[in-house]
Amino acid sequence: MVDVLTPIIGFIAIIVALFLLSGIRVLKEWERMPVLRLGRYVGLRGPGIIYLVPLIDRAPLRISTRLDTIQFRTESTLTKDNVPVNVDSVLYMKPVDLEKAVLQVENYFQATQLASQTTLREVIGKVTLNELLAEREKVGARLREIIDEKTESWGIKVTAVEVRDVIIPANLQDAMSRQAQAERERIARVTLATAEFEAAGKMIEAAKMYESSEQGLRLRWMNIIYELGQQSGTNTIMLIPSSMPEAGWPPVGTFGFKELPKGQPGEKPAKKTAPRPEPPQPEEPQE
Repeated sequence: MVDVLTPIIGFIAIIVALFLLSGIRVLKEWERMPVLRLGRYVGLRGPGIIYLVPLIDRAPLRISTRLDTIQFRTESTLTKDNVPVNVDSVLYMKPVDLEKAVLQVENYFQATQLASQTTLREVIGKVTLNELLAEREKVGARLREIIDEKTESWGIKVTAVEVRDVIIPANLQDAMSRQAQAERERIARVTLATAEFEAAGKMIEAAKMYESSEQGLRLRWMNIIYELGQQSGTNTIMLIPSSMPEAGWPPVGTFGFKELPKGQPGEKPAKKTAPRPEPPQPEEPQE
């Protein structure tokens, strides 16, 4: 009889040992586990090895104390100036009060994500498209403040919210591209006109200096001729005015140039007229 009961008792002992050992849990350094004993919250356990009494203690979830990210977006949300946009954002959060995260909300991760989406729609409706595109940091800071106020009662701390991408309709993108191009052309024309104005002023100042200094004008003229002569690979034709003999060119009338008509300044040369032919004389009759 004893020989028959011995294996049965050993089998029962093994089952009981396995049943008791099933309550052992191992938690990582950043993990915590809330424990409910007969349905009542008794506290958090972890990290390391913890023990849950089988059939009495229950752990509904594991909570990570590390920083976590939530990606969320809104589709076809109207801005303040009635422009439909799709906005992609990312939220950085971490549970700081674990008891509230367990007892005050069913699923703190899902609740935070839904609160972020609704808040993003509210904030987009209060800003214009230009503000949303140019001031993403301000929009993200405003989102963080509002979402953090909502999740504070859940024990969740929102550290940052960033707007990753703003998608606008294709036809509006073309219009904005044309507007930007027109703005760049306007700036280019204004810059060119300003440069022309400044250059004209400098040229006037230079003309006044050359007017008072003949030697400076002569040197400038010779420098221009020298620069034209340094150009290589091109057939350059230089037209030297006759009023600049100081530049080193021969005066008019030398080397085959036609002499200027003499006379008073401004007087037109007299036109040469052909001699009028004499009328034919009548022939004398022969005797």
